[in-house]
Amino acid sequence: MPVTPAPVRRVLVSGAGWLLVALGVVLFPLPGPGLLLLGAGAALLARHDPWAAARLEPWRRLALREAARGVATWPRTLTTVAVTTALGLSGLLWLWAPPQPAWWVLPAWTWLPGGAWAGVGQLVSGVVALGLTVQAHRRFHGAPEATGAGASGAPQDAPPDRSPGRRSGAVG
Repeated sequence: MPVTPAPVRRVLVSGAGWLLVALGVVLFPLPGPGLLLLGAGAALLARHDPWAAARLEPWRRLALREAARGVATWPRTLTTVAVTTALGLSGLLWLWAPPQPAWWVLPAWTWLPGGAWAGVGQLVSGVVALGLTVQAHRRFHGAPEATGAGASGAPQDAPPDRSPGRRSGAVG
């Protein structure tokens, strides 16, 4: 099997990364894998481009921290699985494609945008998300240090959580 030269491989990986980023941007407003494609494209670009790696690193740390928080306890794990399953199965609504109900007050084009392919994308996203949840559970469940909290309870090497109603850096 011939070996691909490094410059050709770099161009192919970068091209695939930009293609995935473009697809992710196009698919982002629809239910389904837009955000996953965007992240996968950014990850491919980060393999060879320092500027992409620098921009992706804070998001990678945040994603790992939140994945660890989502499976830190059994109730959180079960909630994550239930919500992920429900969102994935909601793709069946697009595949079923019921007619727009009489109570729908928004314009007709807003009822189930994207059609059957949006439903397929939603189902695929659900399967991928469940797989990521299983991986996160295997990697992080029962490991409080994985949430980024040190002995003081403050996150280590991660931006503080500044969402409303939460203490800065609160984990839990």
